[in-house]
Amino acid sequence: MQKRVLFCATVDYHFKAFHLPYLKWFKEQGWEVHVAASGELKLPYVDKKFTIPVQRSPFHKMNLKAYDELKKIIEDHQYSIIHCHTPMGGVLTRLAARNTRKHGTKVMYTAHGFHFCKGAPLVNWLLYYPIEKVLSTLTDCLITINQEDYILAKSHRFKAELIKQVHGVGVNTEIFKPVEDSQKNRLRESLGYKPNDFLMFYAAEFNKNKNQKLLIESLALVKDEVPNAKLLLAGEGLLLGECQELARKFKVDDMIDFLGFRNDIEDLLKMSDIAVASSLREGLPVNIMEAMACGLPVIANNNRGHRELVQNDKNGWLIENQSADFAKKIKLIAHNRELKNELGLNGRKQIMSNFSIQKVLDEKSDIYRSYMNEMEDIMWAVH
Repeated sequence: MQKRVLFCATVDYHFKAFHLPYLKWFKEQGWEVHVAASGELKLPYVDKKFTIPVQRSPFHKMNLKAYDELKKIIEDHQYSIIHCHTPMGGVLTRLAARNTRKHGTKVMYTAHGFHFCKGAPLVNWLLYYPIEKVLSTLTDCLITINQEDYILAKSHRFKAELIKQVHGVGVNTEIFKPVEDSQKNRLRESLGYKPNDFLMFYAAEFNKNKNQKLLIESLALVKDEVPNAKLLLAGEGLLLGECQELARKFKVDDMIDFLGFRNDIEDLLKMSDIAVASSLREGLPVNIMEAMACGLPVIANNNRGHRELVQNDKNGWLIENQSADFAKKIKLIAHNRELKNELGLNGRKQIMSNFSIQKVLDEKSDIYRSYMNEMEDIMWAVH
């Protein structure tokens, strides 16, 4: 077989956001790199890009067309390794690669957070669990990005030949890093904020799971004691209007900036004081890892992804979805700069130790190399 790898996902932005270091790594090993997903982005380190009409909804009829196209791509190009990501990317790819696996192709799937997990709605278990259980039989290596999903896959006896855990997708700690107060203040001034503003940042789509309403309610509880507090909410989504109305209801709309879609997350983090995260479910949230890399303490709702990152009294706190508890921790950090700096430094150290791009690249390349070596052994035996 050729030294050729195929990466698949629902949308091509997924690769731009999370996987360029791994595409680059394959190129550096002398491999041909192909990508298949919906979208028209031009991606570096890619020899061939296939645009296929994958849809997020499992019931969308275009997924049948995407499956047919993906099956032909796989059959035509004889890949040695196929690595798929995202729920629908993972479903379609593993089904489409059934035959080629019989001829030696290794199929990998990274679960970026199972939709079924502790505390997830029953419907998630009824719908997603049996699908993932069955598809694990078509998977050579199932990769999870948090401990809870790893244990779940092991304890429920998923049939993938190998089940591994890696520390997410990795954070670029050269880009996401703390800055001096002088640079922090320059960034604030450029965006209309004052040096003494207490800036709390959260970037997420406005939907039920991301739960921004909790942050708005918490802000209302601290507005008198932390009058310089500003809540910066980046993102768009169906519940944006409801959150704006809630802010007006609690009379904190002048303390919240709804920033919309942003491509300057790096600067927004560097000028902020803390990161807040209200989501009910997470796999291993990149936004929190980036905030920690920038030296920000984190106040977050208690879920499996946040538990992987946030340790109480070390780099922040986990809250049980209670605005009063959230507000209490906000006030604690707002009035204690020394504590804020200590928590932030601990978070930065944790990212450097376990979640940097280099750390995750080492973990994933070990998995890739095991299949590369196996392929070379087969080729030597044939010749």
